[in-house]
Amino acid sequence: GEDVKPFTPGKAKEIVMSLQQPAVFCNMAGDWPALHWNAKYLSALLDGKTIQFRLGLKTVDLVPQFETRCSYVKATLEEFLAWSCGQPSCLSGPFSCYKYSKYWAYADYKYIAKVFEDKPEIFQDIRWSDFGFPGRSGKESTLWIGSEGANTPCHLDSYGCNLVLQVQGRKRWHLFPPGDTSFLYPTRIPYEESSIFSKVNVANPDLKCFPKFRNTTAHVVTLSPGQVLLIPRHWWHYVESIDPITVSINSWIELDADHEARVEEAITRLLVCAIKSAENPSDGDLWLNPTEVEATSHEINLQYLNKAVSAYFQCQKASVSQQARPSSTGAEQRTSTPCKRKKRDVGCEPEGCGLLTREFGFPAFKAEKLQKIPFGPHLIQVLPQSQETSSMGAVAVESDGRDSLHENEGGHFGKLHCARKQLVMSNNCETPAHQMDSDGSPNASQTALSTNDLLDCLLNPHVISLVAQLLLDRTRV
Repeated sequence: GEDVKPFTPGKAKEIVMSLQQPAVFCNMAGDWPALHWNAKYLSALLDGKTIQFRLGLKTVDLVPQFETRCSYVKATLEEFLAWSCGQPSCLSGPFSCYKYSKYWAYADYKYIAKVFEDKPEIFQDIRWSDFGFPGRSGKESTLWIGSEGANTPCHLDSYGCNLVLQVQGRKRWHLFPPGDTSFLYPTRIPYEESSIFSKVNVANPDLKCFPKFRNTTAHVVTLSPGQVLLIPRHWWHYVESIDPITVSINSWIELDADHEARVEEAITRLLVCAIKSAENPSDGDLWLNPTEVEATSHEINLQYLNKAVSAYFQCQKASVSQQARPSSTGAEQRTSTPCKRKKRDVGCEPEGCGLLTREFGFPAFKAEKLQKIPFGPHLIQVLPQSQETSSMGAVAVESDGRDSLHENEGGHFGKLHCARKQLVMSNNCETPAHQMDSDGSPNASQTALSTNDLLDCLLNPHVISLVAQLLLDRTRV
């Protein structure tokens, strides 16, 4: 007979929508056809189609290897697999300039709907309906294929919560709660509409530049094939592949709070484009993230802000209206294209995003309504590291048929190195000695502040949140 899952779709959805800490679901995706999506299988499925890979050096560095600092090549998965195995055929291919011993490669943020647009039947291999989201499949999911060491710099996602299925190999996740934001030195440069990056390389933190990082509380987990990680809203995460080849699939789940987040993102985009366009465009400052669309005009950005504000109030009005009438049962839930990176590219304009949460029919779950989170062998907490644990320790969740254990794996990882020109941005380091007066105060005549220094302060998440509230209050009046 069919496998009996530990949680019904309704219960799984209740957990996803209410749990405010990361957790790992076990034995929920064992019968998904997507678990056969290893790199060799996908290579045959794509049949010579090229995809873009991001390449970075494995050398340890104190500076995060932002996507603006990486190299990029277009290659087939067959060429990627040959390169990762050290086959001679790759000496003349797209990876010929990149030694596997020195570089990692990552095909990241690949929307499955676009990669497999000619094979829509495979969308059903991914069954997020088991987590209470009927109709959500591979069409609303993203694919990640990496070699050992491939990583994403520490960041938080502006929108939604995140479900991640590990398919091949293992990935190590370093997660930090929203309350640690100020300790992680947030920055919007490089700018991307849906991500706020940390200036800290959490795999090798520079504690002289970023002393407050000591105050963070890391939750570290090693995700194994078949497991699904829940990343709650606004949890910071740094992710690294720790096996030769890794494949994962994720989907961002929309939340009511996204409406306000879109207003904040629209404000940020408007300010970034307006201020950066005043600079010399040929100065080589890589401020726009490669995953972001090109800089847009002030008029378009202002229209986007107005649409985001309008959508926010439509959602508020709908919420009040819904509370005024009896709740309907059995309403059909519909899915929509995920709103994360390159939203305009995937057909999700502001007017299309305005009522996502209502369209899904998400109940307004509150944590206090959940009498007890059913933690156990099928839902494992990602616990904070103890102060005695080294900063690079790991909490492993292994799926070997036995009860899962949390293990401290220790050791350094995250081989990062910046081989390109550094961004012209403040790292919040202490002022250099040659810029200090004899009384220890900064020497104004020798302190050169850049446009990026201004943006770093102006676009701080706390500042943007305050501006969004002031704008919404003004609109209410």
